[in-house]
Amino acid sequence: MPPSSQATVPRQAAVAASVPGGATARRRPRFLDRLRAESGYIAITIALDVWAGAWAVVLAHLWIGDQADTRNVLLYSWAFVPVLVLVLATRSLYKRKLNRSFLDELEPVETAAAVSALAVLSVMVLRIPALPEGQQVVAHIRPSDVMVRIWLCAAILVPAVRLMRSVTQRYLRRKHRFGAPALIVGSGPITNQIITRMAQVPDYGLRPVGVLDDAPPTDAELVNVPYLGTVDNFENAVRATGAEDLIIAPSPVSGEQLARCAQLAQRLGVRVRVVPRLMDVVNGNTRIEHLGGVPLMVLSPVDPKGWQFAFKYALGRTIAALGVLLISPLFIGLALAVKLSSPGPIFFRQPRVGRDGVVFDCLKFRSMRPAPAGATFELKAGAAPGGVEGEDRRTRIGKFMRKTSLDELPQLLNVVKGDMTLVGPRPERPEFVELFEMHVRRYGERHRVKAGITGWSQVHGLRGQTSIADRAEFDNYYIENWSLLLDFKILILTVLAVLRPTEE
Repeated sequence: MPPSSQATVPRQAAVAASVPGGATARRRPRFLDRLRAESGYIAITIALDVWAGAWAVVLAHLWIGDQADTRNVLLYSWAFVPVLVLVLATRSLYKRKLNRSFLDELEPVETAAAVSALAVLSVMVLRIPALPEGQQVVAHIRPSDVMVRIWLCAAILVPAVRLMRSVTQRYLRRKHRFGAPALIVGSGPITNQIITRMAQVPDYGLRPVGVLDDAPPTDAELVNVPYLGTVDNFENAVRATGAEDLIIAPSPVSGEQLARCAQLAQRLGVRVRVVPRLMDVVNGNTRIEHLGGVPLMVLSPVDPKGWQFAFKYALGRTIAALGVLLISPLFIGLALAVKLSSPGPIFFRQPRVGRDGVVFDCLKFRSMRPAPAGATFELKAGAAPGGVEGEDRRTRIGKFMRKTSLDELPQLLNVVKGDMTLVGPRPERPEFVELFEMHVRRYGERHRVKAGITGWSQVHGLRGQTSIADRAEFDNYYIENWSLLLDFKILILTVLAVLRPTEE
């Protein structure tokens, strides 16, 4: 028996022995497991939408009151509920996705409510005038009066119940009570990255329970996740761990073995996700086409110099200019507070790298007292927040501005000038950019677009003492999946983050 096989058997046996009935017995589903399953997720979401749609109809008729006979309109208006569910289904809002949040659902849900109301109204307009005499609705209570009220109620209730579902689901996932057990096929840095992401972000709803590969990974490659054997042991691993998801990462395993594994997973009811080998060029606009039965992955090009990004920058400059005008009293007040707090300039200017590597002066309100003349300091581990070990030079207003991120308001002037935009990768100092480009994969690709006041990596907590490689990954994801809706989502998440200020 090969050494790798000898090392695998005890682990597989241990996994099998930990489950009543041996390796072929799956544990009995618990209540939360049933809710987490695809069928349970769909059933709960449909039930919540039906409940919200029904209450929208009831509230609309209570809103109208007894001022007229609305029986015929009421009969037709109940069709809004099944039509709403149908439209939501056509928008794929009953399919579970890893990265979809409540903000991602908001626009399609609101659109579905409006489309459903218009569809039912169209039928009512065509059908109600054809009813026999005596069954007509009083003239001043038109079908449109009812359907507008139903739409307004549904536009509030349906997102509200979906928000409640999302909050509850997020709470359970963070308590590690709602994560679907997942197996990973593969080894190496990509597999390790997947496992790390699952552990760091329970909101994905996945919990790694084992790895399958041709050879046992080293301790450096795999942390806190058991090796369950080769791909040929997949069925036993599924039954032993109760896995509901399979992620196939790049590995030395042959394509034929991986295909058999994926087909077996589908027969066992396990969801299959595949990491593409060309993962660096795949984005949210990638689609699948077929050529004589052969699937082709069509890559949509990203053109940061195209008209879409030009429109984004123009819109950002307009919004920034209006923002400066609207908050000018706050802006002037903070400027005076900085000037009175200590000697020195109002703005702190620091060279940062923007689009195409162009260096510009990034502005902030000065939050620290100037350093003593001729003094030189070396930043060491454990330095005070003011930047000097053992000495905190932040002013009182500076501490407040940093805590609330108000010190970054002058960057709106950078946006108006055209050096920056509202949403994009955060700019870094030239000396750090030179270092990171040598050691961090794809770091330089962040500079395809203008730097932003806030960005995709910032709203995911990647600021301060966090991984530069992770920031580069999130920034490049933003560039390759950019849309105005994504910018809107980031701005909303930024506002929510500011309302929960933290000390950097």
